[in-house]
Parts: sequence; structure tokens; C-alpha cells
Amino acid sequence: MKITLKVDGVEHKLDVDPRTTLLDALRDRLGITSTKKGCDHGQCGACTILLNGRRAVGCLALAVAHQDAEIVTAAGLADGDELHPLQKAFVEHDAFQCGYCTPGQIVSAVGMMQEAEEGWPSVVTEDPNAEQVELTDTEIAERMSGNLCRCAAYCNIVPAISEVANS
Repeated sequence: MKITLKVDGVEHKLDVDPRTTLLDALRDRLGITSTKKGCDHGQCGACTILLNGRRAVGCLALAVAHQDAEIVTAAGLADGDELHPLQKAFVEHDAFQCGYCTPGQIVSAVGMMQEAEEGWPSVVTEDPNAEQVELTDTEIAERMSGNLCRCAAYCNIVPAISEVANS
């Protein structure tokens, strides 16, 4: 099937098998390797992308279902050589060890901060009717729980996100 995807601001026309996931289309067809293949079951978050502005795991999304979608990967967050504030914070806080989960963590954090700004409550949100959710460490940890880190760098991931979210 022929589809068009806009990835990191660039339009791509692809001919894909209907069973191809967005993750496989990004990595295997477009060579965008910042999106990682971890569990391939939607459980680890290594393949997190922004799909039309919302967090999604690329391994569970079929490419053909997202014709003309706008996709942002970790590679697309930077502005040329200027890192995104969350990318900078992860470096400054040493919020990674092996780094495999880092792209998914950062993309997920970008989407999570937008959700909180829009007032989307989580199970730990104190006031579910608030127009904007305060991103405490507990709130960040809960909202990022779909992104796993095998190295357990959470003690640095949460402060890195908190610094950007609360600045």
C-alpha cells in the first residue's frame, strides 16, 4: 500500500505491507534509528513517538492506519544542532546509562508535559479538575510509568524532566 508520512518535518512516500508498524517503517524503511525496538509489544516505551502531537508506541501502530500523520521522533526534537531542553536536561542530569530507552523517555516526556499543561489528570493528580496539572516528582513518575529503563536511571530521569517542566 502507498502511504505518506511526515516524519520530523519531512514528507515521505512509502510503499508498505499492510502489516508494517510505524516503528518498522521508521527504522527499516526510512533509516530513522532514534526510535528503538525494545519489547515489540507496547510494554517498554522505547519506541515512543509523537503521533499527531500525542504520545504513541510505534510498535503497536500500523503505518497504513496513519496516512498523512505527523510524526516526531527523538531526532526531530532538536532544532538543528540545538538540543531540545529535555535532551539537554537528560545530559546535564546524567539521566541515562546505556541510553537505549533515552529517546523514548525524552519523546514521552515531551508528550506528557503537553498533556499535563492541557489539564489531563493521572491517577495521582490531586485536583482532577485543575486546568493545568502540577508536575511533582510523583506525578512525573506516574505519567512516565510506560517507559521502562533497564538500567534504573529513574533517580536522574525524574529530576531532568522536573527541571524542564517546572522552569
